[in-house]
Amino acid sequence: MFLTTRHSSTISIRSSVTNYRHENGRRYHAYQEGEYWGPNDEGASDHLNIGHHLYTLVLNGDLFLAPIGPTPKRVLDVGTGTGIWAIDFADQFEDSEVIGVDLSPIQPTNVPFNVRFEIDDMAQTWTYPKNHFSFVHIRGLYGSIRDWPAFYKDAYDVLEPGGWIEQAEISVAPLSDDGSVTEDHIFARWGNLSLEAGERFGKSLTIHKDAKGLLRNAGFEEVTEKVYKLPIGGWSNDPRLKEIGKWNQLYWEYGIEAWSLALMTRVLGWSYNEVQVYLAQMRKGLKDCDTHAYHFFNVVYARKPNLASQA
Repeated sequence: MFLTTRHSSTISIRSSVTNYRHENGRRYHAYQEGEYWGPNDEGASDHLNIGHHLYTLVLNGDLFLAPIGPTPKRVLDVGTGTGIWAIDFADQFEDSEVIGVDLSPIQPTNVPFNVRFEIDDMAQTWTYPKNHFSFVHIRGLYGSIRDWPAFYKDAYDVLEPGGWIEQAEISVAPLSDDGSVTEDHIFARWGNLSLEAGERFGKSLTIHKDAKGLLRNAGFEEVTEKVYKLPIGGWSNDPRLKEIGKWNQLYWEYGIEAWSLALMTRVLGWSYNEVQVYLAQMRKGLKDCDTHAYHFFNVVYARKPNLASQA
């Protein structure tokens, strides 16, 4: 499949997009360089695909929770990453037209006929037609948007009346219910430093708990939130949560460098070696079976009012 040029700020694959930034052993996006802290190399793709498996496992194999009906016509996946969600959705809904959009052209070319990928910065004003999409899907945009109210206004505008939006986000600060994540635990330090880095970067890492209210403020109705506790590690006695926890531990093991390296060095001023010492402490913490840590996974969906209710 190909990347389409929709307007002047939508970029097809060319050297200006693939002239990546290489820093501290990781590769980062070239388009809108520096606007996103996550790498886009092979390790990052593996991490994103592990996350996709984890999240669909949490949702019992489903790709979404919103009651979008059996025939969504046009679907937009914002922050598509490797495109795996968009591809799976297109396979499941063959009559839908699916667009996945991201800063990085890391999506495969061998994809279903009804999906295509575009390169754009969705933190800027959206230029898709108004009242166009049946479903807007968002996942993992924490720390990516400076102006969430403007972002949700754009999403509202491009949705058709009665269309649905869904956003799935994780919290970044591990917690425990049994006191095993103490105030001086490496997980507590991770949470505090991550939140500080996000605030100093100007793109908060707390959208998991803010999305519900912001969607309601944007004019959406039937706003519904589902909150899940995701164990980190296989410490739970519940078989399903144990499986989720093992996958989540893998997700964290693959992700901690991707999540932290650019923010810690560019924003907090740490050296590469200081970050690696810190990550070694995190890896040790992730393998500690006596730490019963978890974090939140929030899924929020809402509907744009239909024409009758807007009248």
